[in-house]
Amino acid sequence: MRITTAVPDDLDQLLAFRVEAAAWISRLGSDQWSRPYPADRLLATIEAGTVFMVRDGARTAGTITLTPEAEEGLWTPQELREVSIFVNKLTVSRDYAGENLGGRLLDWAGDRAYRSSAKWLRLDAWTDNAALQRYYLRHDFEHVRTVREGGAINGGPRVSGWLAQRPASPAQHGFEDQTPSPPAL
Repeated sequence: MRITTAVPDDLDQLLAFRVEAAAWISRLGSDQWSRPYPADRLLATIEAGTVFMVRDGARTAGTITLTPEAEEGLWTPQELREVSIFVNKLTVSRDYAGENLGGRLLDWAGDRAYRSSAKWLRLDAWTDNAALQRYYLRHDFEHVRTVREGGAINGGPRVSGWLAQRPASPAQHGFEDQTPSPPAL
């Protein structure tokens, strides 16, 4: 499997991933990702070069978005002084469920963060999805705190305020990385 930078032609696939993930998560009892994500915002992140795709031959197996910018209102000014990379929209096709693809993507992200001189790999997860929070804890993230105040990017109240981090570090993720080297932060 290889990792590439997403291109605008990937937009429909990314939107479909989100719908697939929302349906699966709904069957598990969570309303995570039930509100549509604005396609124009997703396209802007693709054009910014922050969205990455896992390719398995001609198939797309997963995606992750990495950015040095934190969502407003989540991290303290002191925390924001620590150079960090933030994980967003980690999604794995259900066809690849159970293969640790998400864990490998998190390792790849931590390695990429390390190579950009970041101290932390950070994320905010759905506040009421305990299973997802346990998933991140199993992948060496430490819970920092939960923020419930504020609004969501796609409207309504904040729903993704469970904050976690792990140190950025080199990793053997097993992907063929076809992305440009990360810029130093």
